[in-house]
Amino acid sequence: MTFNLTGVNPVTSGNNAEIEQVKVLIIGSGPAGLGAAIYAARADLNPVVLAGMELGGQVSLTYLVENYPGFPEGVGGTELVELFQKQAEKFGGRIEFDSATEVKLNQRPFEVVTYNKVYKAETLIIATGASSLHLNIPGEKEFTGKGVSYCATCDGWFFKDKEVIVVGGGDSALEEGIFLTRYAKTVTIVHRRDALRAGPILQKRAKENPKIKFIFNTVLTEIIGEDSVKEVKLKNVLTGDESKQAVDGVFVFIGHAPNTQIFEGQLEMDAGKYIITDRLMQTNVEGVFAAGEAADPTYRQVITSAGMGAAAAMRAIHYLQEHAPQPQMELPRTTALHNK
Repeated sequence: MTFNLTGVNPVTSGNNAEIEQVKVLIIGSGPAGLGAAIYAARADLNPVVLAGMELGGQVSLTYLVENYPGFPEGVGGTELVELFQKQAEKFGGRIEFDSATEVKLNQRPFEVVTYNKVYKAETLIIATGASSLHLNIPGEKEFTGKGVSYCATCDGWFFKDKEVIVVGGGDSALEEGIFLTRYAKTVTIVHRRDALRAGPILQKRAKENPKIKFIFNTVLTEIIGEDSVKEVKLKNVLTGDESKQAVDGVFVFIGHAPNTQIFEGQLEMDAGKYIITDRLMQTNVEGVFAAGEAADPTYRQVITSAGMGAAAAMRAIHYLQEHAPQPQMELPRTTALHNK
């Protein structure tokens, strides 16, 4: 999920900014963020979800989710996100299509600056997810949107009867490659290793699909074109041999990096910039919790992200209960005793 809006200036935390006080502020609207919103809303905490400009994060770009419980025939990513949203809003959660531009975690309540206002939050749940990794090769940036894509669901239609390459060997690469066969003439999956990392069922489907080909032990070194992608340069990582292949599109699915840059220097992170939490989803800052792919370098599934979001919300509820102002007890009045 992207939290940067080009061409729009965020507000500042000065005296003129609109300020809203909230008990639970959730940054991110993927399964973790919306899962947290459902639980916080059912506790009558009226959580606010900063959704960015796109609801749902990565799952909303997934054509079919087949491993989420309750949907034996699978469910579209967009449909699943809409169900999450309806459930959160039913109990009083509020979705704001706005993005955090600055956070201040060294004060209480926590301050989160967005493009529209400043939030003062008693608790904060970070569910900012992750973004697609790039190849960082010549031509990739220049042809993004002109044949280079990171979302088959978004752009597959534009490649009807075309030759496309999918870079990657994990679940996402095979899922998206299989989806692309709906449109493309051929789909060539290029993987830098000699074996795929995807699950057995996906591997079986891909290998049995007549439109899908495989090139192993190979990387892309350059994307070439004019107004759009025309060909790619390939390099065998074992032999060093180089070659060119004509192609109309390149889809990149080589992994993701967590969207945690805005929290650097304030929250503890591991070497991969994933936020470190304890088993209760608590970060190193008391009252700040993290869930989903911003804090999960291991599982990165819809179900685990939703579960982490629910857990984070439950801990936020507990935190608010522990830190609720205690009512002042009125001391009994005393009367003077007079000896008669």
